[in-house]
Amino acid sequence: MTLALVFLVFGILGAVLLMMNALLGPRRTNPSKEQPFECGSPPLQEGINPFPVKFYLVALLFLLFAVEVAFLFPWALVFPAMRGTALLVLAAYAAVLAGGFAYAWKKGAFEWD
Repeated sequence: MTLALVFLVFGILGAVLLMMNALLGPRRTNPSKEQPFECGSPPLQEGINPFPVKFYLVALLFLLFAVEVAFLFPWALVFPAMRGTALLVLAAYAAVLAGGFAYAWKKGAFEWD
């Protein structure tokens, strides 16, 4: 019953918004807004230089290690209540994280040429 009510309310809301767009929306098109947009560069420009892969690699490594370190905060909060193997679990987690860091370092991912 509740799910049907949700679908009914949002179905009506969607229909009202579509009708408002048809009534209040712009009638004339603008030629400059009809052109394709390519990430801030002029449309269909020749010779756009792509970003080096190092930018993407640094961003990916940052996200990877930031998310991994973020998982340590909840563990640190519940550590006093945990007993026994909690420290071993953290050691295994830290070993995997350190192994990934060492691998990235050995491959030269942190060197900026």
